[in-house]
Amino acid sequence: MPRTHEQTPYHPGTFEALRFHTATAAFRDGSDSPREYLERCLATIAEREPVVRAWVVLNEEGARDQADESTRRWLRGEPRSPIDGMPIGVKDLLETRDMPTQMGCAAFAGNFPKRDNAAVWALRQAGAVILGKTVTTELGGPEPSPTTNPFDPRRTPGGSSSGSGAAVGARMVPAAIATQTGGSLMRPASFNGVWGFKPSQGAINRGERQTASMTTHGVHAGSASDLWQVAIEIAARAGGDPGRPALHGPAAPPPARVPTTVAVVETEAWPRLDPVSRNAFEQVVAQIEAAGVTVLRRGDDAVVERFEQALVGATELGSNILAWEHAWAFRDLAADRPGDFSARVKRFFFDTADRLGAAGYEEALRTRAAVTDAYALLGPRADAVLLPTSSGPAPVWSGDRPGSPPVRWPTGDPGFNFPSSLLGAPAVNVPLMSVGGLPFGLQVMGQPGTDARTVAIARWAGEHLAPVSA
Repeated sequence: MPRTHEQTPYHPGTFEALRFHTATAAFRDGSDSPREYLERCLATIAEREPVVRAWVVLNEEGARDQADESTRRWLRGEPRSPIDGMPIGVKDLLETRDMPTQMGCAAFAGNFPKRDNAAVWALRQAGAVILGKTVTTELGGPEPSPTTNPFDPRRTPGGSSSGSGAAVGARMVPAAIATQTGGSLMRPASFNGVWGFKPSQGAINRGERQTASMTTHGVHAGSASDLWQVAIEIAARAGGDPGRPALHGPAAPPPARVPTTVAVVETEAWPRLDPVSRNAFEQVVAQIEAAGVTVLRRGDDAVVERFEQALVGATELGSNILAWEHAWAFRDLAADRPGDFSARVKRFFFDTADRLGAAGYEEALRTRAAVTDAYALLGPRADAVLLPTSSGPAPVWSGDRPGSPPVRWPTGDPGFNFPSSLLGAPAVNVPLMSVGGLPFGLQVMGQPGTDARTVAIARWAGEHLAPVSA
């Protein structure tokens, strides 16, 4: 895959995303401060935002006030948490009391509820600096956003957490809050070369965002340490969804853990993985085997094969569930203001939901339960599941063809992402590979409730395997 002159080459072994945990020692002795850290972030934003377009709105004045308060706490030796003073972007699906929440949709232009989502409230309690709202695709759906990929502006940053992934990938902030229903968090993590963590279903309180059964809050970050720290600080304060246990694990990032056995799962997206990306992934798997880890694959393990068979049709299955649930959340508004919704959202949310109907939705739920049962059988056999995070690096998006129906997945193929969403399973993107000078991620997926172990295994992969550049 040739590199164009417009592209800044990415290599996982040399690219250094912004980190926060390495800066806090200097906050204590006054040689650095949260305010100075924030100003460096703002300088990067000023430089790169005209092209990347990761932000809907920035609250620079409010962020400076928050950073100054944090600076004083660190100098007193009284930080509220290890992320006190961390500049964070919040996906514009989540409500914020000091900025509008417009959800990438014309129907919500100017929407300003002036209240905080549960996760945003928790971040403020932990002392984090809520810097701004990052771009989301329309209602978290398939309509592309104006955000560009920080490594090649012709390419998509992925969706729906377009701005969150791009802001971290462009080194504007060390972390951002993202969400996922299908592949909205993990795919942008892969395309933008950042760590991504989608927790177990319900492990982070979604607050007002509880209209869909597979939606989760998660984190994009420049390091595994910051990734875990942001997530656990939210969960420690806001808990999980109603009726769900919160994310649990150590208060500090879990140390790297070598797995004993992993399962490589291809999914129905495997044939759509380009040969160069497939080769890069297989090089990573070969390193894992060379480290003494047992690797199970469908060709030699009946339980893996059964799970692979259960995953056939997973993308359509997850899309149907998503469409039915999202259509009910926005149906009345769409009826009143049809001109404020894109043709893509109408087709793939509302039209799909109408075709599915209540009976079809219930059948989809039964199928999802069967997939979950097949996955549970892997639990005693493998510490984690490995698969690509995307079907290669970020594609170029040049628009729909005039006179043709809207393209289904303009922000990238979600085939490798729907499994973790359907299963409610934790998943981590490890920025371990590049293809043609563009990021391409390794996905580590665990059983529901094994978030800390999954992050620990992902951390081992990120810290002990050699980066692959193809």
